[in-house]
Amino acid sequence: MSRDIFIVSNSVDELGGVASWSHRMAELLTGRGHRVELIGICPAVLHKDFGDGLPYGMTTLYDGQPPAAWTPAYPWQRLDVAARRRQSVRAAGMREAAERMSAMFRAARPGAVVIVTQVWAMEWVALADLKGLQVVGMSHESFETCRASSRFGRVQRHYADVDRLVVLTDEDADAWIRQGMNSTCGIPNPLPFPVPETAAPAARTVVSIGRLAQEKGVDLLLETWAEAIRGREGWRLKVYGLGEEEEALRAQCTALGLDDSVEFCGRTDDVPGALAGAGIFVLSSRGEGFPISLMEAMACGVPCVAFDCAPGVHEIVRDGEDGLLAPVGNTSALARQLGRLMDDDELRDTMGARAREAIVRYSPERVLDRWEELFALLEA
Repeated sequence: MSRDIFIVSNSVDELGGVASWSHRMAELLTGRGHRVELIGICPAVLHKDFGDGLPYGMTTLYDGQPPAAWTPAYPWQRLDVAARRRQSVRAAGMREAAERMSAMFRAARPGAVVIVTQVWAMEWVALADLKGLQVVGMSHESFETCRASSRFGRVQRHYADVDRLVVLTDEDADAWIRQGMNSTCGIPNPLPFPVPETAAPAARTVVSIGRLAQEKGVDLLLETWAEAIRGREGWRLKVYGLGEEEEALRAQCTALGLDDSVEFCGRTDDVPGALAGAGIFVLSSRGEGFPISLMEAMACGVPCVAFDCAPGVHEIVRDGEDGLLAPVGNTSALARQLGRLMDDDELRDTMGARAREAIVRYSPERVLDRWEELFALLEA
């Protein structure tokens, strides 16, 4: 059955995993005959160009950033006329943006689905006319990462009445169900590109790909590398990504005496090219959901070493079989796991080959089938 599917996010042009997931899913769902519209609340601060001539629609509701929400901390602050005026403007803007969505929703065919990828965007969706639509809320981070943030209460509040809450693993789904979110299920990310037919010969290079932001733990990676590189001449670490921590990370790299073995490569739009010839992929995040970067590396036959920072990590990487894991934040343990692979060519080759075989369980066809089953279940 062909459906109208609306995927609503904070931004549709964002440099990050949620926007990449949204565009990938829009492409795949369109390929199955659905009509897809990506809706962003506002433009991204860190912008990514997803190209022209897309086979699906793309709308951004605001031209700039909407006014921030404000709640008075003390009773006397309710008398702040300027703050109240800003909130009045914010509320009017939200109603106007929600009405734009409502017009699109009203034109949808029966069986239409709204997928809200981030809870902030749900604040606007909740104001729209959702009559006759099935609404799916999503959390793209692990339960524990969400619980440690302000989003935890907002997920429980704003997703309380959605038809289904989708998270990225069954383990996280069970955790949300124990929290009282009984309509939760787990559906993993799809592979972002087909598994290459062959893997490039591996060089003595370790690759990291991700935003240069606190949650990605590149500072921890540099500490790890300072330990792992001792006595292992000829190895290099390539760090791909941009972000607000770049200047501090470069300074840390210099302070650790790593400038000769670490290269900051900037952002890449050619992930297979960045991974071609890599000997090892490393993920040093403090928190994740279902990291696409691990899937990309495994698809290219690159064995992975990662902090076990989320259920999505140890679901993708089976420790000791097709990659190696270390306790989150333990840089010495991560260095030891890196060292095991750096010192053993045969182990790298074996784990890389196993990774390419194992990752096909997240093929787009299998993941899309699970979404189609969910759509049918919601309509029943």
